Parts: sequence; structure tokens; C-alpha cells
Amino acid sequence: MTAPAPRPIAPPGQRARLLELQGVTKVFGGEVTALAGLSLRVDEGDFLSLLGPSGCGKSTALRLIAGLTAPTRGRILWEGGQAGGDLSVVFQEPTLMPWATVEANVFLPFRLRGERLAEARPRIAEVLALVGLEGFARAYPRELSGGMRMRVSIARAIATNPRLILMDEPFAALDEITRQRLNDDLLALKARIGCTVIFVTHSVFESVFLSDRIVVMAPRPGRVVEEVAVDAPYPRDMAFRTSAAYAARTQVASTALLAAMGQAA
Repeated sequence: MTAPAPRPIAPPGQRARLLELQGVTKVFGGEVTALAGLSLRVDEGDFLSLLGPSGCGKSTALRLIAGLTAPTRGRILWEGGQAGGDLSVVFQEPTLMPWATVEANVFLPFRLRGERLAEARPRIAEVLALVGLEGFARAYPRELSGGMRMRVSIARAIATNPRLILMDEPFAALDEITRQRLNDDLLALKARIGCTVIFVTHSVFESVFLSDRIVVMAPRPGRVVEEVAVDAPYPRDMAFRTSAAYAARTQVASTALLAAMGQAA
């Protein structure tokens, strides 16, 4: 299986629309309003973070975009129609099959498409190398560290070269050193395959490092209160983390987050 060519990523401001949420409201059980009138545009090649406190509907927004649940009101528009199978989801927990090898876990999306392991094996080996897991194809999840298990989950997500990757606080349970390393690797992977990423996080610092756009949400009910642009160029590294530009953007995002938390109903 030949690796697909990376998609070109246009500069911010020149990107085509990928999807748009228009006035999306989600009510659970007829009583709990998780999102109220959420409007949001996502362009091809964006790295967009949803930043906000617990209960602001970040994960609900991701589930709506993934098609795992439907809006109560409003609509989600996709450029060229529904995304279908052209997206992948990475959850906070790696959600690996404990009885299966690393290779078998990464093979799952190919199996769901009716492909054979022999055909997919070269691509699986390639994505394992991309996430730094060469030589671990025969290992089992119980033999891996938390960071390595998350790398397997990311390998599975990128294996079919999706147009869009949805990530729901994937690094929240990891130590700070591992988290920073995976942040670095995630940006490298995004550049390598040319995808769009929507990333849910509670961390101002993580959102500023990763994103070109940060959508700050207020809780109860979830809604957008501010969008923060991070115009620092990619690739980003430790020099960016220690720069005045990074400090300035984290200050802006922190102020917006504090204001959002003050808007809780």
C-alpha cells in the first residue's frame, strides 16, 4: 500500500471552508442544554482548539462533528457533503483492544473498510514509524507506557490519511514531559499528512502551542465567547515556548478563558 501524498495547507486567511456549525443547540433528556446556538467555521488545514472549563460542551461539539449524535437544533454543513469515513477520532483514553497487538489495533480502520492485513501491513509499519513505535508491532497494550499507548491511538487515527482528526483531550492524563513531546510530534504529523485538527483541551499553554485558532467557550450552556488567533509560524519548538510571542498569546487566551468562566449561567 503506497503512502498517500500530503495535502497542501494554504496560509490562514486563504483556506477553503471544510465545515461549519450554524446555530447548533444540543439538549440532553429534554432538560440539560449542553450547547446553545454554537456557530463555528473550520477551514481546511486549520489546527483549531476548543478551550474551556469542564461542562462547556467541548466534547459534545466533537461528538456532533463526528456524527456520533445529532443536533437538537441548528445544522452542520460540510464542504462537498458529509465527511463520512474521512475523519478519525482520538479520545482521552487510547481505547485500544487489550487482547490485540499494536499492529492489530492500528489495522482496525482498514478491517472496517474490508481490507486485508497483508495489504495494509506496509502502511501500518509506516505510521508506527511516524509515531516512533518501530519494532513494537507485535507488542500488546499492557506492555506499553501511557504515552506509547496514546501513540498507538494516534497511529490508528492517521493510518487511513483522514481529512479531519478530532482529538478529545488526548494528552490530559500524561505527565508534562510526555505531553510536550507528543505536542511536538503531533504538529510534525499534521504537517506530514496535511490534515485538519480540532483539538479539545483545558490547557491554555497547550492550546497556544498547538493552534493557529483557539475557540474559547463558556459553560452552561456551552457557547463561543471569543476566538484567539495564534499567528506564530510553524514548525514550533522550545524556542517558541520560551518566546515573548508565546507569553503574549497565553495571556490573551487566559484572560478570555477567565472571562468565559465568569459567564457561566
